[in-house]
Amino acid sequence: MATILYVDDEPSVGLILEDTLEQAGHTPIGARNVPEALQVLARGDIDLVISDYRMPGLSGLEFLSLLRREGYDVPLIMLTGYASIEHAVASIKAGAVDYITKPVRPQQLELAVEQALELVRLRRENDALRREVMEFRNERQIIGDSQVMRRLMQTVAMAAPTRATVLLQGESGTGKELLARALHDQSDRRDKPFIQLNCAALPEGLIESALFGHEKGAFTGALKRVEGAFERAHRGTLLLDEVSEMRLDLQAKLLRVLQEQEFERVGGTSPIRVDVRIIATTNRKLQADAANGTFRQDLYYRLSTIPIMIAPLRDRPEDIPLLAYRFVMRTAADIKKDVKGITPEAMEMLQRYPWPGNVRELQHAVERAVILSNETMLSPAAFDAVRYGLDVASSVMSPPPRPGTPSVRTPTPGGSPVAGGGDGVWLGTLNVNEAETALIQRALEASGNNRTRAAELLGISVRTLRNKLNGPGRSGEQDAVEDEIEG
Repeated sequence: MATILYVDDEPSVGLILEDTLEQAGHTPIGARNVPEALQVLARGDIDLVISDYRMPGLSGLEFLSLLRREGYDVPLIMLTGYASIEHAVASIKAGAVDYITKPVRPQQLELAVEQALELVRLRRENDALRREVMEFRNERQIIGDSQVMRRLMQTVAMAAPTRATVLLQGESGTGKELLARALHDQSDRRDKPFIQLNCAALPEGLIESALFGHEKGAFTGALKRVEGAFERAHRGTLLLDEVSEMRLDLQAKLLRVLQEQEFERVGGTSPIRVDVRIIATTNRKLQADAANGTFRQDLYYRLSTIPIMIAPLRDRPEDIPLLAYRFVMRTAADIKKDVKGITPEAMEMLQRYPWPGNVRELQHAVERAVILSNETMLSPAAFDAVRYGLDVASSVMSPPPRPGTPSVRTPTPGGSPVAGGGDGVWLGTLNVNEAETALIQRALEASGNNRTRAAELLGISVRTLRNKLNGPGRSGEQDAVEDEIEG
C-alpha cells in the first residue's frame, strides 16, 4: 500500500481520485496546485504523484520538470483531456511513467497506479542491488598511492584487456586474489564467470577432477557427471591459486590445455573446447622452482606471459595510513561503533612495524583494535600485538656499538626494519648460524672486505673470523700467510 499525492484543481476529479485510491487500500493526499503539492512533497514519504496537465499557474509538464530539478525521485502519472493526447506524449517524453485520460475511470486508474507502484518497487530493488554491487566492489578496491602501487596498477590496466596469461607472485597476504579480480573486472570478460581454484587446498586425488571434471563412473564415488573449473570458466577467467603446489603430471596436462584450449574430463573420451583466460598466483619463487626441476619450465614460461611481482607491505609503508583508515571505517561501520581514526603516534608505530603477514595482518590488527578498544581515536595502546612485536625487536638488539661503527639490530619477524636511521643489518631469523653469517657479511661490506677491520667491528680475532669464513681444513701456513698479508 502506498501514499499517493494527487494534484488537481477540479473538486469533482479530486473526489473520484481520493475515493478510488482509498478503495484500493492506498493513502491519498490532495493538493489543488503545484505550491501546495511541493509543501506535501517536502514532508516526504510520497510514493507516487498523480497530476493534472492543466492547472492554474504551473502546468503538469512544468511541475514534472520542477520535480526533476529539485531532486524528487517520485514517479508521476499525468491526467490529460480527451483532446490532449499530444500532452500525454509530451509527458511521457518528459519522464512521466503513465497517463490517464479524463474523465477518470476507476478501473483504469487502479491499473495505472498498480503498474506505477510496481515500477517504484523495481527501481528501489535496482538501487539496493546497485548499492550492494558498489559495496562489494569497494571491498575489492585496491588501496595504495605509493609509486610501487601506481606502477602495479598501471601494469594491471594494460594487461587486463588482453587474453595473455598473468602470473601474480608475492608473499601471503599481499593481495594476489584482489589483483586477479581487478584483472577480470577490467577486462571484456567482466560479465562472465570468475572461477577460483586453490591448488594447495584440494586433496591430491581430486585436483584433476576439479580442473577438468569427470564422467559418471570415472572413479569410486563419481555418481554423476561433474563439470570442472575450466568448463565453468568458459568465456571467463580461471584463477589458479598457489599453482606451484600442482603435481608435475598435472602440470603437463595443464600445459596442454593452455596451448590447445582443449581437454577431456576424467573418464571421458570426447575433447571439450573452452575459451578461458588464466591467471595464476604463487607465494614462491617459481622461476627458481623451474630451474631446479620442481616445476615444469615450459609451464612456467607459459604462465608468466605477463609476470607481476606484488611488493610486500614493508616495502611500501606510505600505503599503510590509507589501508589502516579504510579498515577502521569499515569495521566501525560493521559493528556500529564510534571510531573516528588513528592517532599520529599509533600510525607512526604501524608504519614502523614490518608486517610479515602483509595487508591481511594489518587488517586483522586494525579490526581487533576497533573491536576491543574504547577509544574514539585509536592510540598505540589499542595495538597491543604490534607494540609487543616492536618491544621484542628492541629486547634482542645487540649492545651499543663503539662510536663510528655500524649498529647491528634485529627486527620483528619478516626481516624488515622497525626503526629508521643508522648503518645496520636486519636479522630476519633467530637461527644463530644464519644470524652469524649475515653479521659477518655486513661487517665485510662495511670494512671494504678488510678482514682485520671486519673482525674489529665484530669484536672477534682475525683468526676466528678467517676460520668462520673458510671452515675446517686450513693449514697453519695458510693462516700465517694471510696474517702477513692483512697485517
